[in-house]
Amino acid sequence: MAQRQTLTNAFLYLALMLALLVAATAQAASALIPAPPQVSARAYLVMDADTGHLIAADREGERFPPASLTKMMTSYIVEYEISKGNIAEDDLVLVSEKAWRTGGSRMFIQEGTQVKVGDLLRGVIIQSGNDASVALAEHIAGSERAFADLMNQHARLLGMENSHFVNATGLPADDHYSSAEDLAKLAKALITRFPEHYAIYAQKYFTYNNIRQPNRNKLLWRDDSVDGIKTGHTDAAGYCLVSSAKRDGMRLISVVMGTDSEEARARESQKLLSYGFRYYRTHQLYEAGQVLQDTKVWAGARDQVRLGLTQDLAVTVPRGKTDLLEASLELDKVIKAPVEQGQELGQVRVTLDGETVTSVPLVALEPVQEGSLFKRIWHAIMLFFIGLIS
Repeated sequence: MAQRQTLTNAFLYLALMLALLVAATAQAASALIPAPPQVSARAYLVMDADTGHLIAADREGERFPPASLTKMMTSYIVEYEISKGNIAEDDLVLVSEKAWRTGGSRMFIQEGTQVKVGDLLRGVIIQSGNDASVALAEHIAGSERAFADLMNQHARLLGMENSHFVNATGLPADDHYSSAEDLAKLAKALITRFPEHYAIYAQKYFTYNNIRQPNRNKLLWRDDSVDGIKTGHTDAAGYCLVSSAKRDGMRLISVVMGTDSEEARARESQKLLSYGFRYYRTHQLYEAGQVLQDTKVWAGARDQVRLGLTQDLAVTVPRGKTDLLEASLELDKVIKAPVEQGQELGQVRVTLDGETVTSVPLVALEPVQEGSLFKRIWHAIMLFFIGLIS
């Protein structure tokens, strides 16, 4: 009987070990990430739109002709001006001879006519109209040259360090360039800063002057999760595409520059988006304004201050590795009043497998005024002796 019980226990132990081994193997397999796909493009990237993390990229910082991807900046400035109340979608724009004569892809506006800003914006985004781009540039800045200066100012504000614009269309010009990484930053700004206009980028057709033209982004027909953004093509730039898609709460932005056909730019973009969605996920850690810790304040009207973040904190992690994320708070050793709201008092460091994923400022969520004279003196004495001891 004892021997039978021993055999039973041994069998149960082996079964348990086997189950644990299978589970460990399955977990390890789920965390395996293959190399990024081979992409036939001069430069490319796929980026998590929420975190800015580059999942895969090649030559992303190099400067190339952006062709009509330039119009992303044109539409960005139009949307910016609308958001500031400087112009409205119903405002009428007088079409100049220069705008009417601009070659390449066109919206087919007529010289001397007046066209609504909203229609011109759709002509830029959906039809890639060079004539619409020039008309808007002249309406906003007085001339296309002055508008280009405005484009470069906005580029600097967006951190687009490898971009320079000399026109509103992307037609070939000396010293007119951008990079895949800069265009991804611009795409993110279009999505997050002007969500009320972003739906335009997903529209498949736009009709003006009884001429119906399709959006040149083939992915809008092939992938329901794709909702933008812009195509471009010149002989010098090749076929380019900035696209964005959202699945299961995760938004990705892909950029391909210098492919050899319309089909290639769609195919290579789909590769990048599929890879990012299949093997990575966006993990939300903390919300802006969420109290992460209360900490001691010396010489203050109050003895504690609440700490948190000014912006939501999310990270991009390989699927299956979320449980391995660790977050730590690193605080200043001594925090003395006065403390201003938003003042940086430490860091939130997020690590994965011992390597830092991101580090962001930990700030005061509220102000703390100085305490009474007696309290300030008393705390100064206490800090002096604490310093001696330490």
